[in-house]
Amino acid sequence: MDATSSSFKIILGSSSVARRKILSEMGYEFTIMSADIDEKAIRKEKPEELVVALAEAKADAILGRLSTDDFMKDAEPTLLITSDQVVIYEGVIREKPASKEEARQFLKDYSGGHAATLGSVLVTNLKTGFRKGEWDRVEIFFNEIPDEVINKLVEEGTVLYVAGGLIIEHPLILPYVKEVVGTTDSVMGLPKALTEKLLKEAM
Repeated sequence: MDATSSSFKIILGSSSVARRKILSEMGYEFTIMSADIDEKAIRKEKPEELVVALAEAKADAILGRLSTDDFMKDAEPTLLITSDQVVIYEGVIREKPASKEEARQFLKDYSGGHAATLGSVLVTNLKTGFRKGEWDRVEIFFNEIPDEVINKLVEEGTVLYVAGGLIIEHPLILPYVKEVVGTTDSVMGLPKALTEKLLKEAM
């Protein structure tokens, strides 16, 4: 799909800087709306079900604020992208750390070990009502991460705002990433190939 000549508008339903960056890298122009939902109110046993349910709840919240009449009149279809992500460590779902102590513990757990990210992407065509979502999983293996690096990351604070306190593209953590089975853009919150596929299908 040629992003530059495409005859549709895109809304990115996320306030994530990383997702914004990835979608820009894909060549799309878009507007941003954040869903502002209480994510803790939505619980599912399986991580795959949780990330899809959260992406759907975000889409519903944004749709509730938009008037569909405008999209019906509009000649160009509008596609809404929403997504969610969790980290899975030893079978347990991890969301954003609740405190600096929890972020520190999360990072210590990953040191010399491994974790997985599970992210969902949902694309909704606001003109036709078509909606499709899928999830993507990436396995990440770490070398030992020194305590001083962990402390620096926690004090700097970015890790407090991401699922599982996990940022593999950060210059402090990058040297300790041993192997990534999957794509970095998926770990950052928006898998490019999956997003592209769903945008095509939603058209």
